[in-house]
Amino acid sequence: MRRRPFFAALLPVLLLASCGPASTTGSSGTGGATTELTVFAAASLRVVFDEVGLEFQDAYPGTSVRFSYGGSADLISQLEAGAPADVLVTASGPTMDRAVDAGTVTAAPVVIAINVPVLIVPADNPAGLTDLESAAAPGVDLVVCAPQVPCGAATQTIAENAGIELTPVSEENSVTDVLGKVTSGQADAGIVYATDPADAGEAVTTIDLPSADQARTEYPAAVTASTGQPEQAQAFVDFLRQDPAQALLADAGFQQP
Repeated sequence: MRRRPFFAALLPVLLLASCGPASTTGSSGTGGATTELTVFAAASLRVVFDEVGLEFQDAYPGTSVRFSYGGSADLISQLEAGAPADVLVTASGPTMDRAVDAGTVTAAPVVIAINVPVLIVPADNPAGLTDLESAAAPGVDLVVCAPQVPCGAATQTIAENAGIELTPVSEENSVTDVLGKVTSGQADAGIVYATDPADAGEAVTTIDLPSADQARTEYPAAVTASTGQPEQAQAFVDFLRQDPAQALLADAGFQQP
């Protein structure tokens, strides 16, 4: 994975402190006018998209990319409320369909990656869990995504296919929140995407789920209807389907569309 100089790595943190939850890859550094693209992206893309943004800036000098990450449903609600963005990337087709139906994106989204759900437990696995059935047992603190969030819909599909009724102690609005509950010791287990455990390093252990491919999640991307720079926004969407973006996504554990 591409290494960034110390100051370049620090700059997004400084900007994050002043601009809220969004992150940015910075400007082109040429001293001239810079076109800034704002990309609303599913939380599970955070780490890899920061790298993709750097590659895009190298390929398109004079253009910077600013990311705002969150649950797909929340991002779409922000667009519907008038929040400015140039590109939307969600963690499921149905949530993107909602944006298409509302007219907040163009009617031609493209799938840029695929992900599947997995079960995670703390590294020491204090509850001794081995599968989804044991995670659904009484007394186990299981955390999942809320049903309206793509990872929550995928979780429901997995449970229904397995004939298991889940009784989570908490339903979160994004996979990062689920991961945080498990790594902080607030939960015995959680269901996230296969790419998410990498963010936790050795803090969690991954357990594959049966029929996960039947609940796979597609990540569509589209230009927003309100963008003032449609050509640059479309260039970013196109870039996501090409190398090096696809190579970075594959390295992060995503499957190619």
